[in-house]
Amino acid sequence: MTQTEINLAEKKQKLIFDIPMWPQEKIERFRETLLSWYDLEKRDLPWRKNNDPYRIWVSEIMLQQTRVDTVIPYYLNFMKTFPTIEALAHADEDTLLKAWEGLGYYSRVRNLQTAAQQIMETYDGEMPRDPKEITKLKGIGPYTTGAIASMAFGLPEPAVDGNVMRVLSRLFEIDADIAKPGNRKIFEAIMRELIDPYKPGDFNQAFMDLGSSICTPKNYHPELSPIKEFNQSYQNGTWDKYPVKSKKKKAKPVYYVGTIIKNAKGAFLLEKRPVNGLLANMWTFPLIEEELVIPETGIEKGTLIQLEDEDLTEKVIKKITTELERNYGIKPTLMEAPFDEVQHIFSHLKWFIAVYYGQLIVKDSMTIPENCYWVQPADFDQYVFPGPQTKMWQSYLSKFKK
Repeated sequence: MTQTEINLAEKKQKLIFDIPMWPQEKIERFRETLLSWYDLEKRDLPWRKNNDPYRIWVSEIMLQQTRVDTVIPYYLNFMKTFPTIEALAHADEDTLLKAWEGLGYYSRVRNLQTAAQQIMETYDGEMPRDPKEITKLKGIGPYTTGAIASMAFGLPEPAVDGNVMRVLSRLFEIDADIAKPGNRKIFEAIMRELIDPYKPGDFNQAFMDLGSSICTPKNYHPELSPIKEFNQSYQNGTWDKYPVKSKKKKAKPVYYVGTIIKNAKGAFLLEKRPVNGLLANMWTFPLIEEELVIPETGIEKGTLIQLEDEDLTEKVIKKITTELERNYGIKPTLMEAPFDEVQHIFSHLKWFIAVYYGQLIVKDSMTIPENCYWVQPADFDQYVFPGPQTKMWQSYLSKFKK
């Protein structure tokens, strides 16, 4: 190709949101290079054993906000417990939540079941092939739609997640902020140009594997990348400037008093949370909003674990006891200070829980709310515990069961 021909080709270069796209010959070389690397280096993952759309769907939902190594045992157990879309659609909620226990973000599994019910009712129990229909299912957005469509049905649909946006940002020196949802369309448009029409599923997975193994957020070594010859930021020495990503807002702090109460029979008081809202229908030790405990005391939020003043300590214990009696019908004897502070981060909230231990000395049965039970530790595995509850219990065991 002469210099004149090269110049003419560059003038005719296609623009995607003002980003120059490669000529077709380069795109084809890129596909071949990336897929050859993937064929040699792809990870052996249980959901890659076949193209079953149900298996792919479940794995992609589990992998949201969760590491692959963490997901694998959960995935295997989930598929054993709910082997089909029909089994998932008809599962009772306690069994469903128990299978998800520890993964967090429980709205994911609730949406999975709702979508499974949609599939049974609207699509005769079969995952729809049309991406427009897939995206109508509860909890399925553009990324998961692209993953299912490409991996299960061989359709050239892009599956754009954080890994893909990071790789593309460095390949093309894209200045668009990947943290802004509105910029997603830029990366999807570029992927539609690049995606291999014959192996779209492998192509999407190759991008994901590359982003998670080599083109990582930190400790990135572009010289080791199989696609370094195509990497514009590597060629220009600007790779450390990409991707452009604004910082997330800090999670809002929320302060609680957690109470681990044991009765004379060795059982612990558990409370089932409301059917709606955060941690819906899950079981926790009684939680009291800290602001109900510290008013008019001059105690700063989040400092109960540091409290040493005897008068203030006594006031706090009285207020906690009053709240337990008012809300749970019990009046336990509490330790004078919390034995630990448990922290747990949700996507938008960060819980700080000052954990107190108490005992009920009386042996007579007491009337407690309908959503509460006295439960022996041996039976805890029958109840779905969210992350904060698990941390509280583990802390208790480490302090009192040595």
